Amino acid sequence: MNLRPILLCLLLASLGGCATMEVAPSARTAQTASADELFERGEFRAAATAYVELAKADSSARGHYRLRAAEALREEGDLTAAAEILDSVRRKRLVGEDAYRYDLLSAELALVAQKPEEALALLALPDSALPPTLVLRRLELTARAQQASGDRFAAARTRAVLDRSLEGPDRENNRREIVETLAALDAATLKQRGAELPPTDLLRPWVERTLRRQGQVLPLALQRPSRPVGTLQPDSNERWTREGYHAARRVALLLPSSGALKNAAAAIRDGFFAAWFNDAATGAERGEVKIYDSGQSAEDSLKAYQQAVADGAERVIGPLTREAVGLLFEQGRLPVPVLALNQSDNGATPPPGSVAFGLLPDAEGAQAAERMASLGIKEAAVIAATDDWAERAALAFRAQFESLGGAVIGEARIKEGEVNYSGVIRQAVGAFATASNAAVFISMRPQQARLLMPQLKLAGVSVPVLASSHVYSGSLNAGLDRDLEGLEFCDAPWLFDASAGLPPRDQIVRAIDSARGAGARLFALGLDAYALMPYMDWLGTHPDSYLPGATGQLASDSFGRVHRLLSWIRFENGVARPVSGLTLGESRMP
Repeated sequence: MNLRPILLCLLLASLGGCATMEVAPSARTAQTASADELFERGEFRAAATAYVELAKADSSARGHYRLRAAEALREEGDLTAAAEILDSVRRKRLVGEDAYRYDLLSAELALVAQKPEEALALLALPDSALPPTLVLRRLELTARAQQASGDRFAAARTRAVLDRSLEGPDRENNRREIVETLAALDAATLKQRGAELPPTDLLRPWVERTLRRQGQVLPLALQRPSRPVGTLQPDSNERWTREGYHAARRVALLLPSSGALKNAAAAIRDGFFAAWFNDAATGAERGEVKIYDSGQSAEDSLKAYQQAVADGAERVIGPLTREAVGLLFEQGRLPVPVLALNQSDNGATPPPGSVAFGLLPDAEGAQAAERMASLGIKEAAVIAATDDWAERAALAFRAQFESLGGAVIGEARIKEGEVNYSGVIRQAVGAFATASNAAVFISMRPQQARLLMPQLKLAGVSVPVLASSHVYSGSLNAGLDRDLEGLEFCDAPWLFDASAGLPPRDQIVRAIDSARGAGARLFALGLDAYALMPYMDWLGTHPDSYLPGATGQLASDSFGRVHRLLSWIRFENGVARPVSGLTLGESRMP
């Protein structure tokens, strides 16, 4: 990775400290300015010559000027000459910033000489001991030394720290280095090392991104916060305010007005404004909302965001697609915070101040695994559709279940249009059809689940069956859903009137078509997008806090990704009902 442009700028910025050195106050001030000007213009060899002459003329600052000459030659690319001059500098006579810069250049020369261990020893300085202008250079050199010594995981981790401070081409180059460095490790090593990282480690999202490209995922770090947001408290004027609440006066809502996602966008929009109008009845502070067409492509969404910023938006809700969210997040620091309505497809995390929120199938698969483990279930079979969302749920279930000590002993896929599942059942369930410590996880559409459940019974499978939310159509259909008797699935609590403080669903569905059926969860997403907006900053800095939302119990991790803790629902006599006596995250089966 070439960080020369930014490191040159940092080096020039650092020169302001030279005025504190013991340089004789004579006519050489003009000579020093001349040498610095040559360096700044990129005439590095001429600058090196000028610094050498200054070193000859001033013995009290000889080491300082020789170090400057060596740095100029390093910028010229003549590392051999740089090493020769640096060899004449006595490190112990350097003071302040010069001593650190000497170590950095010595470390770089050690890398060129293929001595990474020596370089790492020279770079073993805490960042608190370094001037801020040198921290980035130390990190970049450390990553190079770690990779040269064979520790690719450590090198990627150092670059993940570096990434938070880079912008533009340097950031893009560094990110490419992270992915390429991790991709050289096998999936098993990545999963093992990644699972050992704490949830807040900056490298974790990069490991997740790399594993997903290899068809693997890390177990999710499920959050279980205990403190609801919005606690009423008196302010300095003795007025009651909601803790953590920060309203925006101008809000932009980025959604497509046409194309394949038109109906999905309409449901989210309707949910958002249902919450907005509900706030009017309570007298809560609300902002002005303007809708922008995010178009059909990621580039269209980026343009819509830029227009919203130009129009004075203080918060932006959207965009909707994974591709658009990824492109927006890759821009780096955003001038206006974003509450994205999806996670990025490339694994990019939200820039500081922004959050990503969506209905992710991964979370549902992981929570099904957590429930099974809490029941003492040790073996599981997985049966899923071939759609992307079903594959993601199945992959997340396996990763989570295995991380909890369980074993997936069979797995099969149901193809579109297939109706005879006997082969699928034999392949997935096998010999544990009646085992006391076994269960089946499914992720598929209602029509497929209605065919599968009776065929499981005919095959003699009597173990519990847990599912993702996709098995429920979103509407009451007791006649068809009797075939799903006993099946439990995780879903958005608002669909079952299991969330307090929100507009009752039975009233809304009579008035708004998009709140029914397949659009119900997206309507709930819109409700939650509005509710999350004023607490974006608070949730990001208070991991123990949650928002009781329509789509689940919502909390943000340290990377700005909103996680949902879901409700568990069971089909009884064809009706999907919340499992009585359970709180979010608990499990109980007959």
